[in-house]
Amino acid sequence: MLRGRDLAAFRGERLVFRDLGFEAAPGSALTLLGPNGAGKSTLLRLIAGLVRAEAGSLTWGADEVLGDAVAQARLVAYLGHQDAVKPGLTPLENLAFPARLSGRDPHAALEAVGLTPLAELPARFLSAGQKRRLALARLTLSTAPVWLLDEPTLGLDVDAVAGFGRLLAAHRAAGGIVLAATHLPLPLPDAGVLRLA
Repeated sequence: MLRGRDLAAFRGERLVFRDLGFEAAPGSALTLLGPNGAGKSTLLRLIAGLVRAEAGSLTWGADEVLGDAVAQARLVAYLGHQDAVKPGLTPLENLAFPARLSGRDPHAALEAVGLTPLAELPARFLSAGQKRRLALARLTLSTAPVWLLDEPTLGLDVDAVAGFGRLLAAHRAAGGIVLAATHLPLPLPDAGVLRLA
């Protein structure tokens, strides 16, 4: 179980949220909803260890992980607004390092997002949607139990969103947790909702 309690965070000099709490059990999903600037991305970045919490706790089971960079890095896989694709490398080369870390097959990851025919093409020639699919392929190589997704369907067409839904379902079926910030409906049946104002 991932639990946040009484969380507070600033962005610059502005308090973005305070007294924020949530729970996410294995196999569950939580969508973060709210207007631009409400703190959805900040919360995801806080859970990922990229933003400092001003107050509160974040626990995984019985263990406090907030402020423990190593524990947070093992716990989460984070997909932000940027795809983090190196344009001079092929999709297969972009996945080589995360595949080596996880011991998972990069070819299977490319196949899962429909990029096998483009495996050897330099990533600079990929469309925005194809780059996003490559970022999703990297996500599937992670062994982290918690996926943090910030507007994950940016640039994806209808078929790619459906394929992404299958990846999310497989992660949840294996006991994984998904927390996703979005303005659009996501293929996350039975997801809980955390509204930020």
